[in-house]
Amino acid sequence: MTATMLSRAPALACAAATLLAWPLLTAAQAPYPTKPVRVVVAFAAGGLADGVTRLIGQKLAERIGQPVVVDNRGGAGGNIAARLVAGANPDGYTLLAHTAAISVNVSLYQNPGFDLVRDFVPVANIGSTPGLFTVNASHPASSLQELVRSYKGRRLTYSTAGVGTSSHLAGEYLLKHLAGIDAVHVPYQGGAPAITALLSNQVDVMSGSMPPSVPFVKQGRLKALAVSSLKRVEALPDVPTVSEAGFPDFEERSWVGFFAPAGTAPAIVKKLNGEINQILALPDVKERLTGQGLEPQPGSPSDFANYVKREVAKWAKIVTTIGFKVE
Repeated sequence: MTATMLSRAPALACAAATLLAWPLLTAAQAPYPTKPVRVVVAFAAGGLADGVTRLIGQKLAERIGQPVVVDNRGGAGGNIAARLVAGANPDGYTLLAHTAAISVNVSLYQNPGFDLVRDFVPVANIGSTPGLFTVNASHPASSLQELVRSYKGRRLTYSTAGVGTSSHLAGEYLLKHLAGIDAVHVPYQGGAPAITALLSNQVDVMSGSMPPSVPFVKQGRLKALAVSSLKRVEALPDVPTVSEAGFPDFEERSWVGFFAPAGTAPAIVKKLNGEINQILALPDVKERLTGQGLEPQPGSPSDFANYVKREVAKWAKIVTTIGFKVE
């Protein structure tokens, strides 16, 4: 090898290394997203999480220029979906849409199959909604007081979107712990099948969130007995609160939030959070959400992380009070 060739060797080696690294550099610098984003919903189609996710997903797809695919994986109070996303590649292309149930399950299940802090990054809180106790339109009870009186000394069945949901805990706490009714929980894989069971008189009552139930109440197919907020809500202004029905200070709210697998790049989390916050500010989105009883809650990822932390502590106390565990 000549002296000239030897002198050029380092430069040639550097050029070769750059060429070999080029695909990696290009991939690292490629703007996110470059392919469809999948959002795994923790409950069946037609319920709270599903309806909110489809609304936000449609708007998000328009903004990021990529399809947003909704994948319903109901079961085990949302734990099946959570486990799936916890093990997904943290590249921003697999997200989890969950409810307050994810903060309940930390205390309710001895081993839910995931660690909420270790396995997930909170992305955005979409909004929160109070619970709603409803009966079939043909049911003789027209108020929560009448319902409690009519089931004293006999068994009542109530449906929810699943074991570990906030609606489940609310039903257990109100109907069994406070009212002293022999209430039997009948869990489903989401709000929609729980409503179907009530419409077909398979259960006596439903403890659920407002958005999937409000349309049926307005159609006259269900009767709303009480809302579990501290004050009446705009979507159903004639429906009294649980407190007004004789159970002071009773409050239960669910929420829908997006999570990403732990390890997802902060820049991706920040981008998704910003896009979702802007979507929540759109007049048509705000109107649709509030019209069904869901209050938008925009904020930063850290805001949502702190909110989830408070929710975990709150539900842990309620689980302890009820003395309820799922093995």
